[in-house]
Amino acid sequence: MARPDFLIKAFSTDQFELPLPAGHRFPMEKYRMLKESLSNVTAISLESPPAATDEQLLLCHDPVYVEQLCTGSLDEKAMRRIGFPWSPAMVERSRRSVGATIAACEAAYCSEQRVAFNLAGGTHHAHRDFGSGYCCFNDAAVAVCWMQTHWGLGQITIIDLDVHQGDGTAAILAGRDKTLTCSIHGASNFPFRKTRSDIDIALADGTADEEYLEALKGLLSALDAAAEHDLIIYLAGADPLEDDRLGRLSLSHKGLRARDEAVFAFAKKRSIPIAVAMAGGYADPIALTVQAHRQTFECAVDIFCTTA
Repeated sequence: MARPDFLIKAFSTDQFELPLPAGHRFPMEKYRMLKESLSNVTAISLESPPAATDEQLLLCHDPVYVEQLCTGSLDEKAMRRIGFPWSPAMVERSRRSVGATIAACEAAYCSEQRVAFNLAGGTHHAHRDFGSGYCCFNDAAVAVCWMQTHWGLGQITIIDLDVHQGDGTAAILAGRDKTLTCSIHGASNFPFRKTRSDIDIALADGTADEEYLEALKGLLSALDAAAEHDLIIYLAGADPLEDDRLGRLSLSHKGLRARDEAVFAFAKKRSIPIAVAMAGGYADPIALTVQAHRQTFECAVDIFCTTA
């Protein structure tokens, strides 16, 4: 039975909408739809996140890049690589998305619940000095550095289960002490030039539930033996879903739920706080992505907010 006083914090950035031209392929509406779908989940406290500060962004990002992106002076080629048209609203949303992951990390680390969410985030293609693949700033990498420098955490582990490899995260955090980057992704999917994570598991196109979950089981076993973990940042991408138009894998909604259950059970059993970012999801119709994201929340409620 769910405890009525045991609320999971979820930080929403849907009110900071990024204006996109008609026909743009990025499904911005999914964030509003997700928030609306969670409005009746009584175990979740929906909150607005702070914007990431320059101090926080500069823990991971080049100061020239930050200044140029924030002032709109990046060149046209660099903006095309990001994939969004520049606007002040784009900058504000990008800051809020990073701020939401930082806030989720702080809430997970400090609260009794030991879990918190960013309803967006997972901007793992952003590198130190350039953005890429709809990612301006790298929320997970900035959050790692902030939690270690400001809160004094030791080992922080990123479990990136977006279907696209987190190349920017791996590059930014390469060689950083007490940081472990892990990715299960499509071998032939974007980015086509991968950056080595600490643990990479690349899957063939069409991989379905059983093989995917076996790979995840191996990853979690390796993490169990690797080190103590002060915090997990989990990128719970919905894009391994078989209906995802950019995914190339073939997981069912049942398989995605089993994935989330395995990660959450790993964290709870070991009393590791876990911050969750929703990462990618591009199904057609987009309601299938929203369904997958919602069940990630439902799974967290079932595992973290119930009593025997």
